[in-house]
Amino acid sequence: MSGIELKEKLINSINKTDNEELLHEVYRLLEIENDDIEIYKLSDEQRMAISLSQEQIKNGEFATNQEADNEIEEWLKS
Repeated sequence: MSGIELKEKLINSINKTDNEELLHEVYRLLEIENDDIEIYKLSDEQRMAISLSQEQIKNGEFATNQEADNEIEEWLKS
């Protein structure tokens, strides 16, 4: 199905429906596609923290999920 055919089918379906919830959701999805919105706006401090964390991961400076669980267990016991 070509892009033009798909658009026509969508327009026809939209014109036929009275489901306001569906119409709102379609509109929301189209707005996301058409807007150049930034979903997450991070501060400089947050960007620096992410960058530092990525470097730590590259250098192997992290705990596995199991290690973190074990540390939590020990912390809760004390």
